[in-house]
Amino acid sequence: MANSKSLSVMQLEIIRSALHTEIRENNLPETEWRDHAAKLIQEFTGSRPIDPELLDWIVQNEQPQR
Repeated sequence: MANSKSLSVMQLEIIRSALHTEIRENNLPETEWRDHAAKLIQEFTGSRPIDPELLDWIVQNEQPQR
């Protein structure tokens, strides 16, 4: 991930879990998941840009159950 702090697997799981909680609690449409994931990563790291592969992993890995 260019120009951002390194994230551990545990930190990535926390971000992914937070995203899935937001999706369930706010009934977010799938079209908004990637934007919300990017915001969570930016808030957590304070860095931009976000690695697109990281976003893909957070959004696509284990789709949240509704």
